[in-house]
Amino acid sequence: MRIIRGKYGRRRFDPPKNITARPTTDFARENIFNVIENLEDIEDKEVCDLFAGTGAIAFEFLSRGASGVTAVEMAQTQINFIRSVKDKLGDETLRIVKGDVFKFITGTRRSYDIIFADPPYDHPRFDEIPGLILSSDLVKPGTLLIMEHSGIRDFSSLPGFFERREYGSVNFSLFRVK
Repeated sequence: MRIIRGKYGRRRFDPPKNITARPTTDFARENIFNVIENLEDIEDKEVCDLFAGTGAIAFEFLSRGASGVTAVEMAQTQINFIRSVKDKLGDETLRIVKGDVFKFITGTRRSYDIIFADPPYDHPRFDEIPGLILSSDLVKPGTLLIMEHSGIRDFSSLPGFFERREYGSVNFSLFRVK
């Protein structure tokens, strides 16, 4: 895993071989962050990374100046890896939540400026996720939601949808909460 830009840019960390996450490719991550940075000043923003996996997205936000990032992940292997990278970077602004993302979405009362969701593409509840987020307390007026998905999904009919980006086999739907 490579952090692309920012204060931790060019740092590399090797995820364990038994990790079950499908990390966002460097190519897709670099391109979607260019889009995000053109839409939003990341500095001093509160960010939530749902289905955090290796934490690559969370660390990219931290590296680019987010004031705090909450990474939500259920798998212990991924949690351990995220925690080890956090410790190596010495960054205390990362909050790691080990738990079910669906319970987090419905149970938290904290709202975020930016939310990134990258569920497993074969998750049985995949199609529910953007709607659940958009109707939760995670969002507030102005929140930017980025949903990573495969090309077979189309979320353009959901409220706040304004753009879809495609980088190889990786697609992102972007929403702005009104």
